Amino acid sequence: MTGVAPSWSSPSRTWRSGAWSLRLRDDELADIAFEGRTLLRSIRAVVRDHDWGTAALIVDLVRETEATLTLHVRSDGLGSSFRGVVRVEARADRLDVICDLESEGDFDTNRTGLVVLHPPHLAGAPLRATHADGETEETAFPEAISPHQPVFDIAALAWLDDGFEVSLVFDGDVFEMEDQRNWSDASFKTYSRPLGLPFPYRVAAVERVRQTISVRARRTSGAVQVPASAGRIVLSEGGRFPAIAVGASTAPDPAPAAPAGAGPISNELLVELDLRSSNWRAALDRAAASALPLDVRVVLPADDAARILDELVALLADARVRRIAAFDPVLHVSDVATVAALRSALATAGVDALVMGGTRSHFTELNREQERVPRDVDGIAFASTPLFHTVGAEQLIESVRMQRRIARQAVDIAEGRPVFVGPVTLRARFNNVATAPERAPTRTDLAEGYGAQFTGADDERQRSPELAAWTIASAAAFAVPGVAGITFFEEWGQRGVRDAQGADLPVAAALRALSSLVGGALLSGDSPDGMIWAVGSRSGDSTTVLVANLGEAPRTVTVQAGSETAEVEVAARSFVTRR
Repeated sequence: MTGVAPSWSSPSRTWRSGAWSLRLRDDELADIAFEGRTLLRSIRAVVRDHDWGTAALIVDLVRETEATLTLHVRSDGLGSSFRGVVRVEARADRLDVICDLESEGDFDTNRTGLVVLHPPHLAGAPLRATHADGETEETAFPEAISPHQPVFDIAALAWLDDGFEVSLVFDGDVFEMEDQRNWSDASFKTYSRPLGLPFPYRVAAVERVRQTISVRARRTSGAVQVPASAGRIVLSEGGRFPAIAVGASTAPDPAPAAPAGAGPISNELLVELDLRSSNWRAALDRAAASALPLDVRVVLPADDAARILDELVALLADARVRRIAAFDPVLHVSDVATVAALRSALATAGVDALVMGGTRSHFTELNREQERVPRDVDGIAFASTPLFHTVGAEQLIESVRMQRRIARQAVDIAEGRPVFVGPVTLRARFNNVATAPERAPTRTDLAEGYGAQFTGADDERQRSPELAAWTIASAAAFAVPGVAGITFFEEWGQRGVRDAQGADLPVAAALRALSSLVGGALLSGDSPDGMIWAVGSRSGDSTTVLVANLGEAPRTVTVQAGSETAEVEVAARSFVTRR
């Protein structure tokens, strides 16, 4: 996770050398192309601390020639002190990326060096991996989102991409690959320092980290991929439109009053209560005061869990609880023991609520730990954030198409049980891979806030008009048959749909528009290009469709829902409602 100041647009410029080109976005070598075909999403150097926090890599100077591009860089933050270069050297059919960093002081790191992002359209493509001992393995980029690393012990990779033969050779460390679609990243990532080795590891003062990735490309035939029509979206009816909820605010008191005359932003309220914290009771009181039906998510303490869980469930007897889930504090999933403890407490208190299972964290943990979740839970839940690995605008927008794939795979995992997605937040609400204890409240009231106020991050784009369009697009992506509910953001505060004074932020309009569709039949369909999205609801003879445009230019799209067809014009990074 990282904390660079975000924007809806990332400044960049193009560098070309012969048949090669790339986009330089700050320290990232993005959209690496050969003869106009983008072969790699990016190559960049990263510096990550012992808690997987990412230090900023500051570019002090850029030098370029016809054949070379050199970034003089230094790391900033998290106690890091690396200085050096990231250099690109282009030849006829070969592009070398060289990382040479020296640490001024001792630094404990989980990963320092180069990472490669492969584009998601390679899913299912045959892949040849060469291992450190010279042996080769014939495999493939995974089609379904792979819960674990699809390739280990990588010295080289080779594949075909739409008429091009592509290969990578790695030097300076052993690499491996993970499927970043688990986190809604639009990429497969090949990175160094295998996770099977101990971490963190120490880079000593004046020690150098030197790595090289050599990219080779050769055209073998003409392009064979046929792009989909970017001007049409076909919506199909299936299931009910999912319930729309917001997360309970985790911001400090005082809570603002709702704007006079404003309609409901959501149909439900999701509140997560960490029973290890000192002020979970106050957080429950605040959520219950909303009078909305509650979706309660509970993090169990390691000690005295049964007693504290009994206390919580007794307090829920007078609340409007629709669903409740409990999670292990280490794995962040609902395993057999946590679900059994929750069912026992509910039975003792006579509280009737649906018992959920899944994870409080990313789809990643659901995908990896699904066998731990009991089959008799009443539904499956997971959270989502697009900005876990990086906070760039491209990642934010490209994540939406990956959300679609995640939703479908989650429905498959659920095997007929309803799926509840959320909270969907821009930044992570907590660090699920933290190796050190995270900050926690010191009071029993909410003067300091709770939860994500301590363990998460906010993002300035929460207040932006563009977030409304992104939210409609995200809902359209997640709203597949089998998804019964989607929760976005928080009620108010820095991570909210209203500000700390109670005034609506632009995204509130998107949540109100989505909430108005609840109760009807779901109309859903794929985006033709990941930039234009539509979702709708049909009740009797009435059809309402929301269309969002994530692009930088206005769009006109044909939306077809059954026998009804309409031409819809949508301004850049905006959404419209059509009835």
